[in-house]
Amino acid sequence: QVQLVESGGGLVQPGGSLRLSCAASGSLFSVEVMGWYRQAPGNQRELVASISIGGTTNYADSVKGRFTISGDNAKNIVYLQMNSLKPEDTAVYYCRLDQRTYTYQIYWGQGTQVTVSS
Repeated sequence: QVQLVESGGGLVQPGGSLRLSCAASGSLFSVEVMGWYRQAPGNQRELVASISIGGTTNYADSVKGRFTISGDNAKNIVYLQMNSLKPEDTAVYYCRLDQRTYTYQIYWGQGTQVTVSS
C-alpha cells in the first residue's frame, strides 16, 4: 500500500505563487510516475504535470512556463511550484502515484484546495 499526503494549498492573489508538496510513504517500489492533477467544480479531473522515475516531465499546455514539477527521491516527496497563478488555476489539486508490480496500480492523495482570487 502507498499513502500520499498533499500540503501547501491555500488562497493566493492573481500573479502570486504557491508550492504544493506530496509526501509518499508505504511500499514505494516499482514506481513509474508521479503527478499532479486538478479538478475544478463542474469539470473533470485533469493532468497538470507529471514526472517519471527517470526524471522526464510533462505539463499541461495551460501551465507550461508557469508551473514546475520536481522530486526529491531521498525524501519521497514531489513538489509543484506554481507561479503567475491565475483565477482559472483554482481547483482541488491531487497527487497521484502510478506503480507497476505484477499489476498496474494508481494511488491518489486526498487533495488540497488552491484558490486564486483577489
